[in-house]
Amino acid sequence: MTDYPITPPPELVGQWYDCATAVGPDYLQEIADRSAQWGADRELEACCEWFKTEGWNLCHPEALRATRRPKPQSLKEQALDELHISFDRGYLKEGSADTIRRALEQLDD
Repeated sequence: MTDYPITPPPELVGQWYDCATAVGPDYLQEIADRSAQWGADRELEACCEWFKTEGWNLCHPEALRATRRPKPQSLKEQALDELHISFDRGYLKEGSADTIRRALEQLDD
């Protein structure tokens, strides 16, 4: 397996430092968060590559990546969820909820 260091290179930490100091007094937490995410991303990619090279059929790298790094819901998906919740709680009449749902579904994500 290829060597995947999970410690970010000093140049990258320097870039994060430059950006994070503008954040304010929590800049060290920002750098720590970015470092942890960077290392976790390297580890995930190493695992995905290992699954491919070992020929494991139990776990597909794409499924692992999608599970470990899910994409956040789009604003449209969030609005549809809120619409369903509002309808289920009786805040909206069926006709109104249907009109709003159809309008939202026509929007691009």
